[in-house]
Amino acid sequence: MTIEDRIMSMADRRAWPGKRMTLRQKSAERSLRPPLRQRTLKSEIGCVGVGLHSGREVRLVLKPAPAGEGIVFHRTDLGVSIPARFDHVVETRLSTEIGLPGRPEARVGTIEHVMAALAGLGVDNARIEVDGPEVPILDGSAAPFVFLLDCAGLVEQEAPREGIEILAPIEVQQGGAEAALLPAEGQESGLAMALTIVFNARAIGTQSLALALNPETFRAELAEARTFTLAEEIARLHSAGRGLGGGLHNAVVVDDDRILNPEGLRRPDEFVRHKLLDAVGDLALAGAPLIGRFTARCTGHALNNRLLRTLFAHPTSWRRVPLATPAELAAAA
Repeated sequence: MTIEDRIMSMADRRAWPGKRMTLRQKSAERSLRPPLRQRTLKSEIGCVGVGLHSGREVRLVLKPAPAGEGIVFHRTDLGVSIPARFDHVVETRLSTEIGLPGRPEARVGTIEHVMAALAGLGVDNARIEVDGPEVPILDGSAAPFVFLLDCAGLVEQEAPREGIEILAPIEVQQGGAEAALLPAEGQESGLAMALTIVFNARAIGTQSLALALNPETFRAELAEARTFTLAEEIARLHSAGRGLGGGLHNAVVVDDDRILNPEGLRRPDEFVRHKLLDAVGDLALAGAPLIGRFTARCTGHALNNRLLRTLFAHPTSWRRVPLATPAELAAAA
């Protein structure tokens, strides 16, 4: 069995229909595509909320940024900027946290939900200002950040948009968890994603979801899925100084076969949807949209980051290419 066959056994192959093309054919196909323009915010917009783990009130402001700058976090209380890149990740326990080398105080945590919203809506460049060490959790999903971006509006910039095309399979494993990036199939021009989670809690159990990531699917299938925790873990989190801002208003709490939130779940499979949302945010730290397939089982922030580090440690496994979606290609024709 080849490595690709083994990786693909982690998810349903039917999630990526279409005729398989050779790498040369796919390269020729993409060379004919009109390059798209990068996007940023039309105007700045902000909010105030509480950090999930610190419990501190934090003010966040999303601002436009020049073409080519990417996503950058700015700690206004410290006067430092931190690029949202995989190689700046300094902590992955319970959330994704980025920081500056040699500056242990220069960190921003719980960035995955706002990163997922930016990536999900196709925002390439943005400046994110926070006056504390953590992005506010808001309702525990990416939906509030999507709302903020919709209110601010998006605008195209002059610079062409590029993606990172996966050329060869990359796989990482840890315990019973595994994640992989594979080359795209057919004429796919974005990222196809498939994830399975397995929990002992009966209210969660085993859940799977596969989708092609684009602004429409992100809004409809992932954005509103909230973070979750097990009731038995809350005391341990608090004793470790974590989860101090959490509650039933911003997280789903599971007690074996019961959901403790009075309103229940937003979707029957909200848990796997949130884990896939987290993966969108974590993979956005690649610095550009990925073109290929992401498939995983029981992955988390740590393994998602290791997957990117492994990818970029193998420069023959990826390359930058002009980026376009099928709808945009049709509109440009």
